[in-house]
Amino acid sequence: MKNSKIKSLKAKLPKHPNILGRDRIFNSAVLIPLIKIKGKYHLLFQKRAKHIKQGGDICFAGGGFDQSLDKNFKDTVYRELYEELGILKKDINIFGQLDTYYTSIGVLIEPFVGKIKSKALKNLKIDKNEVEKILLIPLSFFKNTKPEVYTLKNQIMPYEIDDNGDIIEYFPTKDLGLPKIYHEPWGNKNHKVWVYKWEDEVIWGITSFLIKEFLKKLK
Repeated sequence: MKNSKIKSLKAKLPKHPNILGRDRIFNSAVLIPLIKIKGKYHLLFQKRAKHIKQGGDICFAGGGFDQSLDKNFKDTVYRELYEELGILKKDINIFGQLDTYYTSIGVLIEPFVGKIKSKALKNLKIDKNEVEKILLIPLSFFKNTKPEVYTLKNQIMPYEIDDNGDIIEYFPTKDLGLPKIYHEPWGNKNHKVWVYKWEDEVIWGITSFLIKEFLKKLK
């Protein structure tokens, strides 16, 4: 390889490495929002409308990065909070960001932490097409409550069998001559799930993991 090619290669390598393959993955951002009510901090959650994807789940406000609307992931947070809850940018103070989270379902999440002015609650405009209701849960609940912990199994499926007993092949491991280990589902990795129960609601999955990571910053 010529020296000129080496020089060109060095110039193209990022000074601050990002995530390889980010452009192939769903990119999103959420806000872990603190709100002070009667002198005590609460976390603001929303319950997803039943008819949408992951309907009924409890989550933080946020959503997918839109290249046509968002210059960066902060813009995604501001836009989504306004679209979903009617909260204005001027009522949000973003402190910073937790590490990027690559989930077990192949989604990248940029979790921001910030504070929402309590007066914003008086002017909420909940988009019922996306949000069933909001929940305000005292931060002290999460500090003082140990979540239940469960384990799921993640497998890579080169094929599956449908309801009629027919095999649907996704990846022709045999035809490609790959080792036999890949002819059947493989991986079988453990995936921990933390669960918080608040009144009649269950907070789990991505949201409970973000809560857990956020609480580490408060110690």
